[in-house]
Amino acid sequence: MIHITLGARRYVNPQEDQLGRNIIGFDPVMNDEALFHANRGCWVLGERAEKERYALLSHEGEVRLAIEIDRLVPVAGGRKAIEGKYLTPGDAVHDAYVGRPTPVETTRNPITYFDSPHGARTCYCGCGESVAGGWFVMGHDQKALHARISKIGTVREFIDWFDSTYADPQGA
Repeated sequence: MIHITLGARRYVNPQEDQLGRNIIGFDPVMNDEALFHANRGCWVLGERAEKERYALLSHEGEVRLAIEIDRLVPVAGGRKAIEGKYLTPGDAVHDAYVGRPTPVETTRNPITYFDSPHGARTCYCGCGESVAGGWFVMGHDQKALHARISKIGTVREFIDWFDSTYADPQGA
């Protein structure tokens, strides 16, 4: 799970902000929607972030908002913004974290990650096993790949099929 520590509210120039925001950070008068829009980006998120399903926003040691991530979108400077929805009471992740102390120790970096049972997903190979941090149970990515190759035939036949059907978006 992604954990983001917010500073106090600051005003920014919407013409200069990559998401057109005029406020970032935490303000106790913000409702959940305003808090989400003010703080969904622009973050330096590592490769692990692509595998996470949820993000928490915290301020002064307390989780203020939980977000279900649909996808991360690139913005200028190698940063990313979160597309998704903020969670409300009744959602398991919201109820487990919002209004409670942060689940990680504070560091100088506002972005941290932690394993949570709420962040688990089902292995992408289709086996049904639970995966906490990633898409596959160890080794199941190869299992899934070879299962798909076998539907075409041999590895050589798969390569021939792929090379004849793949349209390179870069035009190379």
